[in-house]
Amino acid sequence: MQLLDPIVQFQAELQQIRRDIHAHPELCYEEQRTADLVAAKLTEWGIPILRGMGGTGVVGIIRNGDSKRAIGLRADMDALPMQEINTFAHTSRHPGKMHACGHDGHTAMLLGAAHYLSKQRDFDGTVYLIFQPAEEGGGGARKMMEDGLFVQCPMDAVYGMHNWPGIAVGSFGVMPGPMMASSNEFEVTVGGKGGHAAQPHKGIDPIMVAVQIAQSWQTIISRNTNPNDAAVLSITQIHAGSTTNVIPDEAALIGTVRTFSIEVLDLIEQRMREIARHTASAFNAELQFEFKRNYPPLFNHPQQTAAAVAVLQSMVGAQQVDAQVEPTMGAEDFAFMLQEKPGCYVFIGNGEGDHRSSGHGLGPCNLHNPSYDFNDALLPIGATYWVSLVQSLLSRQRPEE
Repeated sequence: MQLLDPIVQFQAELQQIRRDIHAHPELCYEEQRTADLVAAKLTEWGIPILRGMGGTGVVGIIRNGDSKRAIGLRADMDALPMQEINTFAHTSRHPGKMHACGHDGHTAMLLGAAHYLSKQRDFDGTVYLIFQPAEEGGGGARKMMEDGLFVQCPMDAVYGMHNWPGIAVGSFGVMPGPMMASSNEFEVTVGGKGGHAAQPHKGIDPIMVAVQIAQSWQTIISRNTNPNDAAVLSITQIHAGSTTNVIPDEAALIGTVRTFSIEVLDLIEQRMREIARHTASAFNAELQFEFKRNYPPLFNHPQQTAAAVAVLQSMVGAQQVDAQVEPTMGAEDFAFMLQEKPGCYVFIGNGEGDHRSSGHGLGPCNLHNPSYDFNDALLPIGATYWVSLVQSLLSRQRPEE
């Protein structure tokens, strides 16, 4: 593994930064302390900054040479609204808040790259260091774009990275095309006519209508979508009734839909709406149908993905880079940036959890698990990848015209 020595020498400070952020988690659009820490470090290293995009977003700007080429490197900063069960020294000090997805590590890795680039400046062009708020359901990437990210910081391409438990430390996963799914949610309310449970013929039972809708929806994936197009339709909540002898007035179905393409998503939403509406009509029930599209599919652009793969292979060896990694139905709001700019998103292996010191919870070291902790061994690896990407894409040796 070819790691940059100045970054390796800086690992202890990066670990301290990462664990400090982990101990002080902040939820989406509340990342004031984290943003202040990032801004202070960048300023200390002589890096000009922009603040306020996306509310708490921070962008560092490093220019060198006279090239007009520019790229963006993005890290997310927010935590999750969940209780940490770890008890090691850097466990969350804020009940109900936890860095259970590794955004503390993502921020620290990009800071490691910032420190190196500010000192060495062995590139020709501009690097935008994007510290983004509110990835966990808040759409912070889109908010930063709405606040002028790509206008104030014009860049040719943008790159992202996420730690991935189950991939070995020192290994990476990536693929061109759709690598993460769209995230969407629905809430359907069936309006019936309540009454005595012993006299169902005098009412309209919304529970039975909801059951019919739920069962029929399952045929959308099995009979309407192309079997080659992966998709998920999960009903995760059913709410109705308050006691045993009353047929309620309403029943609600709530859940999520995940797809790797907008076309498949359009089809699923259309069929869900049609099936629900006609089923309710058949039972003389009323219907309220709400479908919310949160994050689009994350699509890696082929040219930028090939460039990232080449950098990774030169850094850790071809055997350690899975360039056709299995896509995931998880979602990521970096997808918004990839809709506007070409780029690539990679998974960096977080291992199986053996890195956790005593005091970790009994659960696995999986994302969004209360026993999770970011692997600090990744800090110099991720930071080296960022720097190597900059050195490759903004090489002082100009590409042939």
